[in-house]
This record gives sequence, C-alpha cells and structure tokens, in this order.
Amino acid sequence: MRLIKKLLLILLVVLVGIQFIPTKRNQNQQISESDISKTFTLPAEIQTIFKNSCYDCHSNNTNYPWYNKIKPVSWLLENHIKKGKKELNFSEFGSYSKRKQKNKLKSIKNQVIDDEMPMFTYTLIHKKAKLTESDKKLIKNWAVRLMDSIK
Repeated sequence: MRLIKKLLLILLVVLVGIQFIPTKRNQNQQISESDISKTFTLPAEIQTIFKNSCYDCHSNNTNYPWYNKIKPVSWLLENHIKKGKKELNFSEFGSYSKRKQKNKLKSIKNQVIDDEMPMFTYTLIHKKAKLTESDKKLIKNWAVRLMDSIK
C-alpha cells in the first residue's frame, strides 16, 4: 500500500511539473499575403466553412480551446497542428506552385467528400466544424472550379 501511495505521489509531482513546460503557440494575428483568401477570391460560405472546420489545424492562426493549457493534451494538439500544416497550410497556399495548388484542391475535395476531413476526433469537440452535405457540395464545386481556373 505504501508503494502505491509513493507512486501516486510521484505521478502527481510529474503531472504538476510538466505543466510548466512551455508549448509553441500557432497564432499569428496578421493574414499573410500568401493566404488562400488573398490569393483567390473565396465565396463567403467557403471562407466561413474553412474558418470553422479547417483553419485551427491548417493555418498559421489556431483558435485554442481552454484545455490547450493542460499537458499532455497541449502536446497532442501541437502535434496535430504541426502535421496538419505540413500537409496543407491555407496561410501559405499562395506560395505553393500551381501544380501543388491543384493537387491540394483535389485532395481537399476528395477528403471532404470521403468524410476524412475534418477529423472525426476534432468534430466530437468542435460541433460547428462538422460539415453538412450542403457544405461538402459547396466545397467540392468550389474546388473543381478553382482547379479549372488555375493555369
């Protein structure tokens, strides 16, 4: 019994101690010149969908929830954001080559239609991020039109 109490005390000290390790914040208050909204004209509906469902992980400006201050949850979020931005970053979309832009648009369309994005685990907590069938159709049609317009 004493061993269990010591282990629990050590675990508590570790959990409290890791709260003081800083995490990197993905917040930039300015919209970059290479942001997708500055590179292309986005319909208001598409912009709203992207802000609600995509930008937290796929831009340079994450809207952090309250639980981001708790370790190790913040480390998991930081890892998701890092991976998401590596795959697609709307804040840098304009700096992509035309070929890469087309490929990313095709990927956006396919992943939205196949319910791969936004991630199920994200929509569990962020109810506004869940896409309706109408949202998916809007994104699909927009992505196809934009792909066709990129020379």
